Amino acid sequence: MMTSCLMSLLLLFPFVSSIMSSAQPAGCKIRITDRGLEMLKFETQKFVEEELSNINMPEMKGKEGRFQYTITDVKITELNLTHADLQFIPEVGLLFDVQNSSITLSFHRRILYWFFYDTGNINASAEGVNINTILNLIRDDDGRLKINNITCDARIDKMKAQFSGTLGRVYDFLASFLTSGMRFLLNQRICPALNHAALVHVNSMLETIPVRTEVDQYIGIDYSLIDDPVVTSRSLDMNFRGMFFDLSHQNDTLVNYAVDPVIREYDRMVYLALSEFFFDSGMFSYFTAGIFQMDIVNEKMPKDLEMLLRTTYFGAIMMLNPALVEAPLSLQLAVNSPPKTSIKTSGATVVMTAIVKVMVLPPGQPPVQLSSMTMETKFNAKVSMKGKRLAVHADLRRFKIFSNQSALESLALIPLQAPLKTMLQMSVVPLINNWTKRGVQIPLADGMDFIEEVVEYHNGFIVIGANLHFSKGLREMIAGNTEMEPETNTV
Repeated sequence: MMTSCLMSLLLLFPFVSSIMSSAQPAGCKIRITDRGLEMLKFETQKFVEEELSNINMPEMKGKEGRFQYTITDVKITELNLTHADLQFIPEVGLLFDVQNSSITLSFHRRILYWFFYDTGNINASAEGVNINTILNLIRDDDGRLKINNITCDARIDKMKAQFSGTLGRVYDFLASFLTSGMRFLLNQRICPALNHAALVHVNSMLETIPVRTEVDQYIGIDYSLIDDPVVTSRSLDMNFRGMFFDLSHQNDTLVNYAVDPVIREYDRMVYLALSEFFFDSGMFSYFTAGIFQMDIVNEKMPKDLEMLLRTTYFGAIMMLNPALVEAPLSLQLAVNSPPKTSIKTSGATVVMTAIVKVMVLPPGQPPVQLSSMTMETKFNAKVSMKGKRLAVHADLRRFKIFSNQSALESLALIPLQAPLKTMLQMSVVPLINNWTKRGVQIPLADGMDFIEEVVEYHNGFIVIGANLHFSKGLREMIAGNTEMEPETNTV
């Protein structure tokens, strides 16, 4: 009985684990709406036309009564996909549908009739071209968006040909025979060409979208999908892990307890939602990487602050060693816990706590601590988007220091409040913004950018609505998949 229960638990474990893993909130979400799909339709149509133009048709040889014929150099000279549509299929993916369109071809003929030999070109047109292609979108094993399967149905209703040459009119009766064969071959070539285009070319482009990538020399970001994309009649929704990590501890993960972002709008082409976890994981990663530490000494120390520190700690220096009165002073700042982000409808703030040590630096000797104080700061964080890079600008909103030794010393530190705040605004805040202004790339293909962005703040998350701009055509995006930007290098 015990063995049976144990086996049941082992069999259930993978199922329960998959439910738990898929139930985790997303740190980052992207929604592409039907308005965005409408813009993508034009690029898709051009891409399909180019793919069909490159179809290779085999040589045709045969015999019909006294006629022997050879058809070569079949070329598609024009495609007119006037009635093309791209739309979402709920719970499946995308539908690219072409109705009542036309294709123009040219090919070369060689015909032998009794003792007469004739060559010439044939211009043919296929009318009533209907192509129905369904792309199934999934999350692959690496957490990347992928076309898993394609269902294609192509049909050409009729085809007609016009002969040229000395005996062109005589051969008109062969037109129905030749065009029937050509129509059959063309029908057989359309879907394989589109299958290869989607499963090979488009998937190769999707592989260039960053999944796990470096941000700078300290941290990276994980943009892997946490579940299959959700497709409705109006949108494609993708849920990403959206977690930064320390490059020296790449296997460390954070549990996401933040609010799950919610995108309710459909008015713009694309929406990006970011939770507090997205920003907190970045702060945590920088904290573990050890960059939230700073020594302010010599020319970095404002003269008025240095004079005030000497005045404040003159007694302590004299009691320690009167010979150190002229020794350099330094401030050592070290954030003692990961900064925390709070997002409300009024905006985003970041709270940071640091230990500030006042040190005297005797020449040729180890530094001596004069005092230790706690600094509590609160920053306003303004989120912006340019192209496909997300950036944050911080402004100091609140500042407070108090002694770690006694309440009496805290009173003595009151004169230092204003100069230290000024020093933070002049030295530390620009250092922070120097890192954050570089931004981080969001998971979009190269050649696709955000424009006309609008940032909205909600309780627990941020939603950025935007329209899309294609700086490259779909063909260029696919052709350039091997020329990846530095930030897309997988780590």
